[in-house]
Amino acid sequence: SRMQQQQRRMFTVALLALVFILAAVSTTEAGKKEKPEKKAKKSDCGEWQWSVCVPTNGDCGLGTREGTRTGAECKQTTKTQKCKIPCNWKKQFGAECKYQFQAWGECDLNTALKTRTGNLKRALHNADCQKTVTISKPCGKLTKPKPQGKLHL
Repeated sequence: SRMQQQQRRMFTVALLALVFILAAVSTTEAGKKEKPEKKAKKSDCGEWQWSVCVPTNGDCGLGTREGTRTGAECKQTTKTQKCKIPCNWKKQFGAECKYQFQAWGECDLNTALKTRTGNLKRALHNADCQKTVTISKPCGKLTKPKPQGKLHL
């Protein structure tokens, strides 16, 4: 009986020692999984600087832009990215400058134009955009009111 108690104690001590060793090994393994040298390489790379989107055909639609970044230990310093210039944007202000426009103003009878102002809403890929822009367009057919009366067919 005393011999069995001693064997149980030895077994318990051995088991606890094994558990302790396994815990120590697993924390060492966890420490190895975090690779600090990769973090250092990432921080060496500068931010990407992108050129404007250059359409493949015409002045809008699908195209490409070039990206560059600095860093002595940085593996990739240039890359090309697909991009798209929406064909309904006001391209005269730069295809990568998006504006929020106010309502059209009253018709200027001297020029037969109406104007509205747009404030810069978003500049894509660090584009150099004007803060506010003004556009004009012909007033349309509001010359004289239609006569009320019979329809002439």
